[in-house]
Amino acid sequence: MTGTAAQDSLRWVSTFLDAHAAEQGSARNTQLAYARDLRDFGEWCAGQALDFAQITRTEIERYLIHCDAQGLAQATRARRLASIRQLFRFAYAEGWRSDDPASRISGPGKSKKLPITLSTEDVSALLRAAPQTGRSARDRLRNACLLELLYATGLRVTELVSLPVASARGDPRMILVRGKGGKERMVPLSDPARAALSAWLQDWDDHATDLRAKRLPEPRFLFPSNGRDGHLSRVGFYLILKEIALKAGLDPSRISPHVLRHAFATHLLAGGADLRAIQTLLGHADVSTTEIYTHVLEERLRSLVLEFHPLAQT
Repeated sequence: MTGTAAQDSLRWVSTFLDAHAAEQGSARNTQLAYARDLRDFGEWCAGQALDFAQITRTEIERYLIHCDAQGLAQATRARRLASIRQLFRFAYAEGWRSDDPASRISGPGKSKKLPITLSTEDVSALLRAAPQTGRSARDRLRNACLLELLYATGLRVTELVSLPVASARGDPRMILVRGKGGKERMVPLSDPARAALSAWLQDWDDHATDLRAKRLPEPRFLFPSNGRDGHLSRVGFYLILKEIALKAGLDPSRISPHVLRHAFATHLLAGGADLRAIQTLLGHADVSTTEIYTHVLEERLRSLVLEFHPLAQT
């Protein structure tokens, strides 16, 4: 790939990302994922002296074989292909190419692996441990609120840590959440979540009063931090959750924010909740994404039958 071709490829990616952000309203994490995937693809093309304007379907398939040989997970390879498809679809629409070389490439598909989930006993242990985990009383109040909100709502971790404090005012029965693509949805709060939220807000207000006394601005977010974004980061919460898992006597490698989201959905379904209602609560655009939880429940029921049915033990 010549220097000019490499610059053109960078321009393609940059223009595509700008347009995608403007037209689709995609979340920052989605944009970062596209950028990472296309940067890797661009670097591979540069190493093969390939130009985005001339690359063929066969050469893109060679890149996917390269990804497979690197041992990348099926989901990662599927996402990389999706990013490449979006880029060349955009290039075709813009007239940069007269064809779309990625349109008919078959991907590895989605993994059928069932999501890891937790028992109600595991979640109860985490909820008990959260108010006992943290270096200060303030940390412990925040951690209790984080865990109660996450299990009560099934929020994505980014949705949780970036909640504006205004959304939690007035002892709400429901809170407004801005999800993927800027889509908004209402999620209900359980009584324990409302109690933990109330306790945390009292401390939050005391802290805000101290800041105002020092002529400093008060935070906008429910879980503020001094980081660039102004709120607790995803990584920060991930580390907090590991500490809580240790306190609860659980294996930290099994615990993550997304596992608790799975537990929220699986426990609702096991309790008789409607799949469409769970789809709405989780903010899934397609009910087929939510259907994975029916398989989790089916697997659990099958295990119960094999373990306890008298004829299954013969």
